[in-house]
Amino acid sequence: MTADSSLQMPTRPARRFIGEEIDLKSWDDVKPFYDSLLSRPIQNADDLRQWFVDRSELESYLSENFAWRYIRMTCDTANQELVNRLNFFIADIQPQMTAYGNELDKKAVESPYLTELTDRGFDITVRGMKKAIEIFRDENIPLQSEMQMEERKYGAITGAMTVEINGEEMTLQKASDLLQSTDRAVREDAWRKIQDRRYQDHETLDNLFNKLRDLRHQMATNAGFANFRDYMFAALGRFDYTPDDCFAFHASVSEAVVPLLDQLAEARKQKLGVDALRPWDTRVDPEGRPPLKPFASGEDLLNKSITCFDRLDPQLGSYLRIMKAMGHLDLESRKGKAPGGYNYPLEEIGVPFIFMNATSSLRDLVTMVHEGGHAVHSFLTRELPLKSFRNPPMEVAELASMSMELLSMDHWDVFFDDPEELRRAKLQHLESIVETLPWVATIDTFQHWIYENPAHSVTDRRENWVRIYEQFTDRVVDWSGLEAYKEYLWQRQLHLYEVPFYYIEYGIAQLGAIGVWQNYRQNQVKGLQGYKDALALGYMAPIREIYQAANVPFDFSREHISSLMNFVWEEISQLRQG
Repeated sequence: MTADSSLQMPTRPARRFIGEEIDLKSWDDVKPFYDSLLSRPIQNADDLRQWFVDRSELESYLSENFAWRYIRMTCDTANQELVNRLNFFIADIQPQMTAYGNELDKKAVESPYLTELTDRGFDITVRGMKKAIEIFRDENIPLQSEMQMEERKYGAITGAMTVEINGEEMTLQKASDLLQSTDRAVREDAWRKIQDRRYQDHETLDNLFNKLRDLRHQMATNAGFANFRDYMFAALGRFDYTPDDCFAFHASVSEAVVPLLDQLAEARKQKLGVDALRPWDTRVDPEGRPPLKPFASGEDLLNKSITCFDRLDPQLGSYLRIMKAMGHLDLESRKGKAPGGYNYPLEEIGVPFIFMNATSSLRDLVTMVHEGGHAVHSFLTRELPLKSFRNPPMEVAELASMSMELLSMDHWDVFFDDPEELRRAKLQHLESIVETLPWVATIDTFQHWIYENPAHSVTDRRENWVRIYEQFTDRVVDWSGLEAYKEYLWQRQLHLYEVPFYYIEYGIAQLGAIGVWQNYRQNQVKGLQGYKDALALGYMAPIREIYQAANVPFDFSREHISSLMNFVWEEISQLRQG
């Protein structure tokens, strides 16, 4: 792969504190730098500012070192050496980092010069440090390591899942493309095989989840919290909203969005002309057209995405070009890859890595522009001086990605030559937004219940999942005879296993993204600039201020959500009319 000679390739900043030759093979390779930071005398505000810069350099190095271990393992989950390299970091390095990190936080917070650091962003960093000190417990360090090791098992279990269809072994991601087949028998066969394969491991995944739940509850009680939910609100630094705000979000979605789901499902049933709308009927084109195929390969997906971003803003296109030139993408689905997709920030070089499991679907296109939005965020914050400034909370990170899904949509003709296919793609995506908000509410409500009831049985969990699922799903799809599969739909959600309580952010950010898109529709230049201004803040302001920079409210009320959904519904109606 040759680099584009017109690109300005980013370079890693010089390592002025830890030196250029550092090579992490054991904790002893980095311990001296932690000891140096702990023992260093700080005699004025300039000393303290430099101390923060040096700490950021050390932590950025370790963050990127871990990132590459994680990236390589997810690209090849069957490679035991890569698994071992990741586990070494989790077991031998992270516990020490956590313990030393707490001592460094205390040193900073106790410094008499802290109040003299009035540069923008330090107040946000210090706020987070104080909360981290408050919840830190030595006895949680080994639990954290054990929990991370257990969490990684989910990817290995699900990454190994394949089905055989027409004599071909395929990943579940690839098999799910058949759910768009216009042949109903093909759809049903694929759906049942996918669900059967997941169900084969439901007890294994139940047992894994029980272990994770118990470890998480123990960590919470060790830190003096009643439950893991309350602990995680502190650990995630949720300073801008509370569990009650989440409950308000759930209620607003139930009232303002779920009725639209019913309308979409009923319209689908009528167009398909079926007596009963079944779960394998929810992804096929309702007018019997073949599935959209926006690209031919991972390379084609990337090249078209670059063109799409160029059209939106050449600066954004250049970011993807740089990633391509540096080989910072692994896009195609294959056996042995972990499921899902992500954009992983690389803290030293500042050029992230995009991982996904593309086959050929519209969903893959959306995933690419979504992760591309995260990548834009990484580039817009890479020059910020501290690691903590470059690490915004997920409510902001997902605003970057979900807004890009909508901002890029006017340029999807890059992927679709046929105007009718472009119309279909936009319509499908907007309808998926109507589906996203209730699913977010489902998963978030479920997580609140799980950790408010830490002694629950597998049966309790199954029954309450169904109760919650039915609160936020349409009343049209017929699940008769498929109840066993319905009871375990939650196990497909990676976040429940690997990143607990990280999900409401998608809902909050989806609301923000609709607002960003609305602004863009009214004034493209101003709307796009507001988006970039918000992202460029990194985490140097509270979430509400960052949303204000994008000119969107941070509001979970029924009135606000209804207003946004009316805008989306109007767009859907116009697309339906052609």
